[in-house]
Amino acid sequence: MGWLFDFFAWLAQFFGNPENWSGPGSIPVRLAEHLEFSALALVLAVLIAVPLGLLIGHTGRGEVLVVVSANLARALPTLGLLVMFVLLLGTASIWPVIIPLVLLSVPPILVNTFEGIKGVDPELRDAAYGMGLRGGQVLGRVLVPVALPLILLGCRLSAIQVVATTTVAAYTGLGGLGRYVIDGFATKDYASVVGGSVLIVLFALVVQILFALVQRVTVSPGVSQRLKVR
Repeated sequence: MGWLFDFFAWLAQFFGNPENWSGPGSIPVRLAEHLEFSALALVLAVLIAVPLGLLIGHTGRGEVLVVVSANLARALPTLGLLVMFVLLLGTASIWPVIIPLVLLSVPPILVNTFEGIKGVDPELRDAAYGMGLRGGQVLGRVLVPVALPLILLGCRLSAIQVVATTTVAAYTGLGGLGRYVIDGFATKDYASVVGGSVLIVLFALVVQILFALVQRVTVSPGVSQRLKVR
């Protein structure tokens, strides 16, 4: 149980250190940096992937893009992308981090959006057309509400991936909560390693909770009940 004692001792040392709560390397500053990187990358990924997924799922054209995107998500090396863009663009801005984060975030959102729209019951789609709704109206009023749980799932998966990958971005010398982990290992400051790791885990848990709340508010009760039945 000695490791457990050390864990809590390092945790108390990290959060109890006044220097970690003020200055350019403080917890609030690192948290704000992590949030900035993660939120910007996720928003850009959503703006790219959701419209594409809706279009491909509704029209059935370009499905190969979804397949390629899904395969790229498994093949792209996270750290390699980050290092490549830092070497190409430098560290004068946040874009060397944001671009690879977006590239890694798009596939889960695109695939889930496409699958959500494509998986809507064809009878429901036909009924909407039979009521006189046009293509865009069918998509917006019928298909999207039914596919929303899957779309939100894709966004949640991407958000968690972004939070984790932003941690790795500290290898390139940029900010975020990963700085505590990377710098802590370099200097054998295990209190910083443990404290930074706990902050990252808490950040990810908060993201999970936020998406659960968004889904509860935005998804129709009828759709939620149908998913439970399945």
